[in-house]
Amino acid sequence: MDLMLYVKFFLSLVAIINPVGLLPVFVSLTSHQTEVERNHTGKVANFAVVVILVVTIFIGQHILNMFSISLSAFRIAGGSLIAIIAMSMLQGKLSPVKRNQEEDREASGMESVAVVPLALPLMAGPGAISSVIVYASTNNALVDLIGMSVTVILFGFMSWGLFRLAPVIFKLLGTTGINVITRLMGLLMLSIGIEVIAAGLKGLFPTLMA
Repeated sequence: MDLMLYVKFFLSLVAIINPVGLLPVFVSLTSHQTEVERNHTGKVANFAVVVILVVTIFIGQHILNMFSISLSAFRIAGGSLIAIIAMSMLQGKLSPVKRNQEEDREASGMESVAVVPLALPLMAGPGAISSVIVYASTNNALVDLIGMSVTVILFGFMSWGLFRLAPVIFKLLGTTGINVITRLMGLLMLSIGIEVIAAGLKGLFPTLMA
């Protein structure tokens, strides 16, 4: 077992999903709920994220095989998507890849927002799913898949804890503090995206990247 692999995987989830940056959205989506209802929404949302990402860990490679997509090509596509989201985060806002105005209007009229749009696509969005598939496809030994699944579960517990403290953290950090954290996560995420793209290019064009 490579513990550094799991640490890097955990940090990539923190950067890409950015639960701290999603706190204002979570508070806004649950503003009509009581404290008990808000805690339940946070628990359901993070449980859904864990389920989505763990399932992706085990079937991601099979999906690529089904469509005859090489890992290198998917790395370039996934890395580009991660970089696009990161550029938006560097501006202190959510990427339109994660949500759009139609989804916002639909969410505002929904009684429960835990699974849609909170878990999907805001948390377990295209960037997170792409990153998980790349990690799982590169490290596809059973022990690594189980280790990454445990890492996702630990991330879910951490994110759930943050959501429980959302009103306090949001009040403590304020919009400026959360935007600073979002920009830092965006910079880290952009670096991850560039690394993924570089690995994909090296796989597709080994002679050119030698």
